[in-house]
Amino acid sequence: MVQRAQKIRTTASAKPVGNVTRGTTNPNRLRRVDRWLAGAQAWRLRTESEPLVVDLGYGASPDTAVELYQRLAKVQPGVRLTGIEIEPERVARAQALSTEKLNFILGGFEIPTEQQPTIVRAFNVLRQYEEEDVAEIWRTVLARLSPQGLFVDGTCDEIGRRAAWVALEKSGPVSLTIAQRFGSFELPSEVAERLPKALIHRNVPGEKVHGFLQALDRAWLEASALSTFGTRQRWQASCQALKDASWPVLDGPSRWRLGELTVAWDAVSPRATHSP
Repeated sequence: MVQRAQKIRTTASAKPVGNVTRGTTNPNRLRRVDRWLAGAQAWRLRTESEPLVVDLGYGASPDTAVELYQRLAKVQPGVRLTGIEIEPERVARAQALSTEKLNFILGGFEIPTEQQPTIVRAFNVLRQYEEEDVAEIWRTVLARLSPQGLFVDGTCDEIGRRAAWVALEKSGPVSLTIAQRFGSFELPSEVAERLPKALIHRNVPGEKVHGFLQALDRAWLEASALSTFGTRQRWQASCQALKDASWPVLDGPSRWRLGELTVAWDAVSPRATHSP
């Protein structure tokens, strides 16, 4: 396990901002967030003819960066993707896959690209930092976004069955999305182990994210009669129940049927005054 540095490495020189973290990954691991970006967030890519997308901290293998480019190119053929890694050897290994619209560079949270990115995806990266680091990291990345840009800070399990991510615009965090494969959980709250760093230690009584997951579990249990029709129908009924109970649900049936649910950040944000 990588030991945390005493402080996030920052510098006024050309050195990347951040610390070297574990680089393990698996092909197709990030398909759930990629699908969300290519669907619900595709409008951001269409605001520019050649938008830049950054895969920040793609790991020891560039597979997930290549997959993200391929998926987003289907909705915006002009998209360009830059994979950024803080470990020089990882960047060197990825060069064999570089093309005119896909490249790999050395860097960190400072996002050393000439063009402001429209989307920055950082998955399973901040999980390896401390909660107290999150606010500074978020501010650093958000300062580099284009006006319509989006930063996605998320976590998933090793093969992508469970995932959760915070979506942030230049003004700050706007939503939390959870996405799980049907049949991979008994209670929806099991996704808690994959909450992003800003929330993973807040799943305790008195915190809003805990209340949200408990409410989702109750809705799931109350919809148990629908299990005979399939897990998808039960999940959709659970999501609808939360929306009917005035939870700020930001998506609808077309996303719910995929095992996703998005709520406004205010419904889950940490209560402490040092909240990111």
